[in-house]
Amino acid sequence: MAKTHGETSGTGAARGTDGTGETGGTDGTDEIHGTGGRGETRGTGDRGSGPGGTAPAPDTTEGVDEAVRAELIALRDSIDNIDAAVVHMLAERFKCTQRVGRLKADHDLPPADPAREARQITRLRELAVSAKLDPAFAEKLLNFVIAEVIRHHETIART
Repeated sequence: MAKTHGETSGTGAARGTDGTGETGGTDGTDEIHGTGGRGETRGTGDRGSGPGGTAPAPDTTEGVDEAVRAELIALRDSIDNIDAAVVHMLAERFKCTQRVGRLKADHDLPPADPAREARQITRLRELAVSAKLDPAFAEKLLNFVIAEVIRHHETIART
């Protein structure tokens, strides 16, 4: 989903891609501020082909020094690998939370656990600070994940 300057998704999680899964910066892609800042996104819009079927944008690195272009490609390859790892880690996390949801439903426990969620947010904010990541961004991300987990738990409880 493309964002314009200062927008974030309706769920509070920042998103942006350039067709490679990168959240980049000065080459016209969306950027997630990892340190300082407010965890906002900025960018010029969708640059890649995806579910919406948009055509890839022209190569913006034409005419750029080959050493710079090579470094940009190497960095983007690393970002792609990290994005893949994030997706796989989230999939594993959701496998565990599905099991938690089933256990809660089987024992008539509520889908949400506000005390645990508060502890998790505090813990994640502390981890973010130590990792030099904006803690407000980390909290928004966890809140997005928690909301999805609760939605799954509510669905499981109805079945």
